[in-house]
Amino acid sequence: MAVLKSPREIELMRAAGRVVHAVLRRMGEMVRPGLETEELGRVAEEMITAAGAEPLFKGVRSSATKFPFPSAICVSVNEEVVHGIPGSRRLQDGDIVGIDCGVRLRGYCGDAAETFPVGNPAPETRRLLEVTSGALDLAIAEMRPGRWWSEIAALIQERVESAGFSVVREFVGHGIGQQMHEEPKVPNFADRQSRKSDFRLEPGLVIAVEPMVNAGGPEVRPGDSSGWPQVTRDGRWSAHFEHTVAITAAGVDVLTDGR
Repeated sequence: MAVLKSPREIELMRAAGRVVHAVLRRMGEMVRPGLETEELGRVAEEMITAAGAEPLFKGVRSSATKFPFPSAICVSVNEEVVHGIPGSRRLQDGDIVGIDCGVRLRGYCGDAAETFPVGNPAPETRRLLEVTSGALDLAIAEMRPGRWWSEIAALIQERVESAGFSVVREFVGHGIGQQMHEEPKVPNFADRQSRKSDFRLEPGLVIAVEPMVNAGGPEVRPGDSSGWPQVTRDGRWSAHFEHTVAITAAGVDVLTDGR
């Protein structure tokens, strides 16, 4: 069951969210053709440490991977959906790069992601970014106490699929608080199986909402032998946007928008 957060806890999560927001804004300023992605990871970790926060991703272990995640942020380029590792890859004009950042500050977490264009992407690539960010905006606009999450998830799925794209099924959003991943699971689609773990939105619930949208089919696979980067099975590109969001009596409060 989800652990509901007090107003005090929500404000602590907002403080963590400000660090995440600042990192993502700096990453967006840095993204340019020719940049090695390891530079993004280096600067992000320096910013997180300077803010007195702890990077959530660095050191995370998984039974499906060969080693702990080595970076403070995930940097996923083009066909990489999530969990891309910063390294020697140089960004090219026309690429897109998804950056996912999570931190813990004074015991509470914030988590957000944004996919940035590099130089001048093709119109269809820009449309992928617009549809994915628009799906997140739609979800936030529709969230309010009393609604079932499946109603929101169905709207995300409809928005994405009506544009000719697909929603990733293997990775979903999540509850968040003192831990990065808490209950409930927050899918971006609605089907018979996902409705078995449906939940109502209620004041005090804090979730990370993160649509991941592929230009082609929804299937993903490991991108290399480490098991960390996940790429689209068909090689087409993917976009990822995320906010940490609290449900309040009045509606919804975004905790990673920098306020």
